[in-house]
Amino acid sequence: MLKIVSGAQTGVDRAALDAGLKRNVPCGGWCPAGRKAEDGTIPEFYPVEELADGGYSERTKKNVQDSDGTVIIYFGQLSGGTEETLRYCLDENKPYLLLDGFEVNAGRAAERIMEFRTMSQAGILNFAGPRASSEPRAYEYTTRAVEKFLELHGNGNR
Repeated sequence: MLKIVSGAQTGVDRAALDAGLKRNVPCGGWCPAGRKAEDGTIPEFYPVEELADGGYSERTKKNVQDSDGTVIIYFGQLSGGTEETLRYCLDENKPYLLLDGFEVNAGRAAERIMEFRTMSQAGILNFAGPRASSEPRAYEYTTRAVEKFLELHGNGNR
């Protein structure tokens, strides 16, 4: 069974959750204490759990640990929390997929996510990438890629 998780930050995280929720795919993940995000408090309709006494870094690590694989979307180069996600994947020996939104269109990204899920047998897919303030294209790109992935996947019911 497929489950989409993220930290519910603006940008990539919320786009993945929004695409999953729209298609009734189980969603979740960990968020910082206080449901903190760059735009204020993460809305309650996002089914993420607060990490008691945890901030962004702790949330990122916990989402990597609790997932079967992580899809890391970036644009040009890894930085900040996106780069930290890759480090946690390497430290925890967890499978990951790097998708450069400048190099791979959303349709091909969806196909690569499908291939990654099949190869890694990932039931719980963590999505990570830049927040909206650092990459304005992140939300739209991720939404298109995840929606297309879910179409390929059969609406998440496989």
